[in-house]
Amino acid sequence: MKDFAAIDFETANGSRTSVCSVGVVIVENGEITDSYYHLIRPIPNFYTMWTTAVHGLVYADTADAPTFPEVWAEIAPKIRYLPLVAHNKAFDENCLKAVFSAYGMEYPDYPFYCTLIGARRTFARGTLPNYQLQTVAKACGYDLTQHHNALADAEACAAIALKIL
Repeated sequence: MKDFAAIDFETANGSRTSVCSVGVVIVENGEITDSYYHLIRPIPNFYTMWTTAVHGLVYADTADAPTFPEVWAEIAPKIRYLPLVAHNKAFDENCLKAVFSAYGMEYPDYPFYCTLIGARRTFARGTLPNYQLQTVAKACGYDLTQHHNALADAEACAAIALKIL
């Protein structure tokens, strides 16, 4: 896979509509050509202690941030109709579909690929301690030092995809 957009969302709470940050890395011809990060005002607009403990974001970080439709209006031209790639696509794809639905936006039915599934196929059971993003990234030669920052996670996902998809 040489052309794709790696994407990662962080959420404010247990609702898939509560995307509070997004990272996107554009890969064309096997090279990273663009990247994008933005905070997003989530819906519903509250943070749980658990999610804050994971990514460090709190209500004050996104209280004045743009809404998802405003942010997606900047992302859509960058990704065009590139296939999307995420580590554990079930989470990120469900977030994307949920927030599109919450805002009454028509979902473009992006093709979605998963580096988690790819890692399970590539690395035999027992060769890695787990298939978490940071573990797979390290196995692919990428040092993920800012795990749960949406852009850092998207960069790691892109590095994995370039190695194994």
